[in-house]
Amino acid sequence: MMEEMEVSNESVVGAGDRGPPPPAPPGDRGPSEGMGDDEDINVDVREDTFSQTSIEELSPAEKTSLNTPTEMERDTFEPSPKYLKERDVCLDNFSGWTEQDQINFVKELILTMHHHQHGAVNAFLKPMLQRDFISLLPKKGLDHVAENILSFLDARSLCAAELVSKEWNRVISEGMLWKKLIERKVNTDSLWRGLAERRGWIECLFKPKPGETHRDHSFYRRLYPSIIKDIENIEDNWRCGKHNLQRINCRSENSKGVYCLQYDDHKIVSGLRDNTIKMWDRQTLQQHNKVLTGHTGSVLCLQYDEKVIISGSSDSTVRVWDVETGEMVNTLIHHCEAVLHLSFKFRAFNGMMVTCSKDRSIAVWDMVSPTEINLRRVLVGHRAAVNVVDFDDKYIVSASGDRTIKVWSTNSCEFVRTLNGHKRGIACLQYQNKLVVSGSSDNTIRIWDIESGQCIRVLEGHEELVRCIRFDSKRIVSGAYDGKIKVWDLQAALDPRTPAGTLCTRTLVEHSGRVFRLQFDEFQIVSSSHDDTILIWDFLNCSPPERVKSPSRTYTYVSNF
Repeated sequence: MMEEMEVSNESVVGAGDRGPPPPAPPGDRGPSEGMGDDEDINVDVREDTFSQTSIEELSPAEKTSLNTPTEMERDTFEPSPKYLKERDVCLDNFSGWTEQDQINFVKELILTMHHHQHGAVNAFLKPMLQRDFISLLPKKGLDHVAENILSFLDARSLCAAELVSKEWNRVISEGMLWKKLIERKVNTDSLWRGLAERRGWIECLFKPKPGETHRDHSFYRRLYPSIIKDIENIEDNWRCGKHNLQRINCRSENSKGVYCLQYDDHKIVSGLRDNTIKMWDRQTLQQHNKVLTGHTGSVLCLQYDEKVIISGSSDSTVRVWDVETGEMVNTLIHHCEAVLHLSFKFRAFNGMMVTCSKDRSIAVWDMVSPTEINLRRVLVGHRAAVNVVDFDDKYIVSASGDRTIKVWSTNSCEFVRTLNGHKRGIACLQYQNKLVVSGSSDNTIRIWDIESGQCIRVLEGHEELVRCIRFDSKRIVSGAYDGKIKVWDLQAALDPRTPAGTLCTRTLVEHSGRVFRLQFDEFQIVSSSHDDTILIWDFLNCSPPERVKSPSRTYTYVSNF
């Protein structure tokens, strides 16, 4: 029996994929083919285009219509004597009126006309009312206004705008709008931010360093499609399971197993079954000299930020460590059995931490500083060990071996609701953006709406207890006691029409023991196991399988069925 948790011993309609969109009418080819699937073109003003159809291709009726003047044209070319006699007098009178009188007169005149006459007047007025404001603004010394307007366009629309006219193209080029578009993406999208940092082109963005100048507009015009291609390759690597695998052997002397971990761009922090916390350099994968010792039981959970590492152990204590020096600065003694999970936010909500235990309770702590952490409230309601907790500014969510997920108010700590559905104990969950995703010893994953308490989808595929789970806006990644890591399409899972058999996009098999913990971002998965290893699955910097020469690296593609 593993000591890190207790779990009780005690599926989806589909439809075919949507069909492709109807083909565009002839002549409607977009001007930005090859730029990826961005939003529809939003540019309304464009140069007039003329049909290239020759007269010989027209039908006899169409040829006749070209040579037959309309009633309005007949009136224009063959004015009546009465009209010729009275026109100049009317125009003289009209020009002598005020502008408002002229408007009132034209309104009354239009009201006396027939509907077909309204159409002819509208056709005459329409081109008079159009204004190429982008071309006109620079002539008024307002180049910056034209640039600002076009800077709101997405990539596809910006491509279309470049083709409107030479003047529009000049405004886009001199305004460095492709550079600004890339900067906007980097500021708002974590995938773009991470890619910019990893590929190095972030150095070409934003304000240049003193003494340096930025590249010209054409560089950013070429850079954008190359970024899109890079992103497409990353997504393809996730779908196909293409990755570069790095392995850390923890070499525990006695008890083997890595129960928990967290990573950033510089380090990996891991909690081990041998009672220690070890840190690893993210680039070299070498172990830091400093090993954090003090717990007298397995380190079952941990979390760190830029100041502290906080860990929970089977010795029933929560310990606080200085992240830089490794010095233990605080010990919290409250739970009477193993601390199975914890979550804290030091900056938000005046500093708050939630811990849970095998003793069936949940403790809510106020965090003033690393050395001053005070117990606020104890939440009781589960009938078995509480294996995991998560929280935001609205809800605390807990899951237990009693098969239930309970929701509590973050502010008042009052009970809100229970989510029922799992058939055995629940080992893991994550809560964010109104969704809860949980994994259980019934071998299933469930997606819940926290507000309604409804189960949205059940994911089946693992053969043993689902021990760890994480999700973002695109995918769910789960690890289980069957030694497998599965990647699921979250957006497809939220669509009830998606067939259940298509939701698992990839199964990764490299661990030789139970998968205890994992985290992931847009570029990688980092996982730990009972086999005493930490694996880094890199989907950004990977080569095709046939090019890999290392005998220790294999690409494993496992059927989802």
